[in-house]
Amino acid sequence: MPTVTTAPATRGPDLRIVAAVFLVAVVILITRTTFGRAGLPFFADTDDAMRMVMVRDFIHGQNWYDLTAHRLNTPWGAEIHWSRLVDLPIAVLVMAFTPLLGLDAAMVAAGFVWPMLLLAMLLWLSALLANRLVGPEGVLPAVILPVLSPAITAEFTPGRVDHHNVIILLTLAMLWTAVEALRRPRFAILCGFFAATALAIATESLPPIGAAIAVMGLAWVVNPARAATMRAFGLSFALSALVHLAIFRPPSRWMEAACDVISPFYVGIALVVGVAFALASLLPLRAPWQRLAVLAALGLAGLAIMVALYPECLKGPYGGLDPWLQANWIAGIIEARPWFATIGELPAYAVSVGLPALLAVIVVIARLWYVRTDRDEWAAVLIFLLATSLIMLIQVRGARLAIMPAMPAAAWLIVSTRGRYLANPRIPQIAGLVFSWLAFAGVVLSLLVTAVVNVMPGTAQAVSELRANKELCLVPSAFAELAAIPPERIMSPVDLGAHLMLYTPHEVVSAPYHRNQRGVRDTFRFFSDPIAEARAILTERGIGLVVLCPAMPEVLGMNDRAPDSFANLYAAGNLPDWLVDVSLPDSPLQVFSVLPE
Repeated sequence: MPTVTTAPATRGPDLRIVAAVFLVAVVILITRTTFGRAGLPFFADTDDAMRMVMVRDFIHGQNWYDLTAHRLNTPWGAEIHWSRLVDLPIAVLVMAFTPLLGLDAAMVAAGFVWPMLLLAMLLWLSALLANRLVGPEGVLPAVILPVLSPAITAEFTPGRVDHHNVIILLTLAMLWTAVEALRRPRFAILCGFFAATALAIATESLPPIGAAIAVMGLAWVVNPARAATMRAFGLSFALSALVHLAIFRPPSRWMEAACDVISPFYVGIALVVGVAFALASLLPLRAPWQRLAVLAALGLAGLAIMVALYPECLKGPYGGLDPWLQANWIAGIIEARPWFATIGELPAYAVSVGLPALLAVIVVIARLWYVRTDRDEWAAVLIFLLATSLIMLIQVRGARLAIMPAMPAAAWLIVSTRGRYLANPRIPQIAGLVFSWLAFAGVVLSLLVTAVVNVMPGTAQAVSELRANKELCLVPSAFAELAAIPPERIMSPVDLGAHLMLYTPHEVVSAPYHRNQRGVRDTFRFFSDPIAEARAILTERGIGLVVLCPAMPEVLGMNDRAPDSFANLYAAGNLPDWLVDVSLPDSPLQVFSVLPE
């Protein structure tokens, strides 16, 4: 393979390219949402609905530190593990729009604006990184290809107000500042801050945070002149993590153990990184193996202390979850399954997000092998790619974090193949240039796979149809009649709970959040256990209504359900007399009133 070098730019990227691509993307995304999804829910995902519930409660005066969803797990409430750092900017947008539009329309307006603001920042950072690593020619593919990836468009589309898009942005910010820090040490401070902020928002950011730590540490191992860079990152990460813990919890809860949110366990690890990097940077170690050994010894010692203090966190964020829910609920979430396992159920998505990430790993390795310049910077890209791609292979939802680190590799490959084409415009060179674009264009890959699936329909088609039927239950109009009646306590399928809270004043038993495991477990018991036990659950909680979406799993039935379970009796049209059907004939929801005993 001939070596093709690209010249990183000394100037910033051409912002006209970034702006043009962004504006086209905004028009397409808004048009697709407004017209292509007309009649379907705007806040389609249950997490988006729940985010707006929390934002609205925050606007209405709920305390910054109070993360309890008081209408969830009725009548007791349930704490949510999310960060107010995402609630705050959305709340500001809602409050800005409310005087003009009213609260309900203001929430929709914020749902349009917030993802678009994040997308603008994402494309700008992608352009900065490609300009730095590839040069001006790399900017165009680095901003076009993200908006051609289903993993990116799904997370930055209007209505997507969950934290995943923020974590994608922070992952790219960590990579960019880590690369810049190799030449400009002050960027290490920013990298540490971004890492701590990502940690404060979601533990799904742990893989790119680990990558940032590895890049900063290995940079010093390879070159002792980068001691100040490593030290700046470590201290920034540690101090920022402490600040974020203070922001997340009141002082009385700073020492509260938790494995699914920023807590003493994760802050302790950040302090270990800060102390280890600071101490090691001051030692006069000559050989790379000595520096690596010192970092490893300090890091492992500190990690051992944290694990000894919080051994439960070795099991991960879901370690404390009811084993039944682990096996029957979490294991059934498609996006939580390994990448290879989802190819049969979501082939178009799995291929369109997985192939670019895995190909990018190969491209970066080839670039490191054949091109001698800027190897440290590209090694940093490889570390981020390996960390995020590995998580993708374990859980396909990790692909959303791997796409943006793949963009510099895509840009370099495209610029390189274009150079070969211009030097020798023949069929092999043309084919190479076309392939370099198409291989990273997730939309094209998705269309190709979809075409194959349509020829051989199977599980993926059934999953798609079930999801479409489910969405009909989540449009605001489906809740209009329920919203008009006085507040009630409602039993419903897990995935219906957040939208019930968003569009009605009622309280619900469950929504899909692991901290509400009692509510989730009671919901599954209600639908699958003997009807007498289901009745007891309703009585204990004071439930007045049962609201169903026929396309949701609990209604369709689960494994090991009792012969006289609610799901079986409902399917047979033989529900007990104490459940009275009061639903409207044209509504996608079925509503049953619970008569007193």
